[in-house]
Amino acid sequence: MRACEFITEQKGKITKRQQWSTRGLHRYDDSYRGAGTYSMNRIGMAAAATDGDTVPDVDAESWVGLANTTHPYTEVDAKKLRQAYRAAGVRAQDLNLGDMRSQEPPGGNNRSPIRGFRGY
Repeated sequence: MRACEFITEQKGKITKRQQWSTRGLHRYDDSYRGAGTYSMNRIGMAAAATDGDTVPDVDAESWVGLANTTHPYTEVDAKKLRQAYRAAGVRAQDLNLGDMRSQEPPGGNNRSPIRGFRGY
């Protein structure tokens, strides 16, 4: 097989010959967003929540889909993003007000319900 037969990004189309060698090929279009990664994420969540016969109870869009989000891991990443927002002319809001800690809520389970193995 020549490289042009398996590299389909070249023209944005797939040939009949390429379709023959592809199993279970689906194409979807989310007319609201195009074929974006957010839609792919929601489709993956819905596919994981169904048995194939029932429509899962998964919202088509969450608050993350209504407003794009970024998730810096370190303070340096957060500073980089702030500068990138300024450069791109994008309004951004830090919902955690600079707090980079990740903590369990006070009511969270902090003890395992499983007893540890005590030996034979």
